[in-house]
Amino acid sequence: MPIPGNLFTTAMAVMPHKDVDRALQVALSLDVPFWPQLPKVSYYEDMYVQASEHFPGIVLDLEKRTLRFSMEKFIGEYEETMRHSDDPEYFDISDTYSVVYRRFLQLDLSGRVAIRGQLEGPISFGMNVLDPDGRPILFDDSIRPLLLEVMAKRANVQLIRLKKKNANAFMYIDEPGLQFLFSAMSGFSDQAAKGDLETFFSLIERPRGVHLCGNPDWDFLLGLDLDILSLDVYTNGEVFASYARSIAKFLGRGGIICWGIVPTNFEPFEKESLDSLEQMLTEVWNLLHKKGIDREFLLSRSLLSPATCCLVNPDAEKTVEKAFRTVKDLSARLREKFKLI
Repeated sequence: MPIPGNLFTTAMAVMPHKDVDRALQVALSLDVPFWPQLPKVSYYEDMYVQASEHFPGIVLDLEKRTLRFSMEKFIGEYEETMRHSDDPEYFDISDTYSVVYRRFLQLDLSGRVAIRGQLEGPISFGMNVLDPDGRPILFDDSIRPLLLEVMAKRANVQLIRLKKKNANAFMYIDEPGLQFLFSAMSGFSDQAAKGDLETFFSLIERPRGVHLCGNPDWDFLLGLDLDILSLDVYTNGEVFASYARSIAKFLGRGGIICWGIVPTNFEPFEKESLDSLEQMLTEVWNLLHKKGIDREFLLSRSLLSPATCCLVNPDAEKTVEKAFRTVKDLSARLREKFKLI
């Protein structure tokens, strides 16, 4: 199984650290490590900015910390992008856009159960980047096909590099925008979104999956051709458990679920304990068990992680680091309880 289950630990990549070495050390403390994204170090480290590198038409203002789109610039840069179409390295993340990516790839990661990379997905990127009229570029039929193609190339070159370090490498496509995709205000139809996402994932090497912290259309998401789904079960557990039929199908065709259970925000974290988090998570699993999903099979296809990223705590990175340690402690407790050790 390229992506491990059995309640091993990983986490989302966005971290509040300003100390690069410390952030990497914390990421490496989990079973499935990753290279951290550190927007407090530089705006280049923002997940949307990292995904924008070499995409034609991007207007990046580091001082104002804004990311915009210019059609005039797009037209001027389009041919340059096309000239590099068969050059995978052109679409990789450069040292300028990440202070830690290359350092992660220089480590000996061969002994890990798996390692993971990540990239902002085309739906969220396309909804977040606006043209001069304030319209998301996702809705522009002349831009969207290239957006899907370029983001797939970026995901693939990263995954290829990661697999050279560990055969069980996999990719998260971060898609927070999926929870807004089907609202009446999005301007994007269900069928259009499904078609574009199916096209996008068909262009990406496996293993690949989606991470998001919101509450999307779970039937839609679980029906995509994914290998792993990472979600905030701390917030959305009861709702997610109501989709037992789709969850069963997802697991049955080999899918892995990463249960984001430990809050990283200061106030909710302080309210919880190992006991309360264990109870919350096992209640969700019990609901699924009652609906016909075998618990032993479910746990064999499960990872644990913090519930969300967090950049705004009053204690900077301290609560986030506590959450990482709590995920590890919860994993150890549950692996012993369910005899997964």
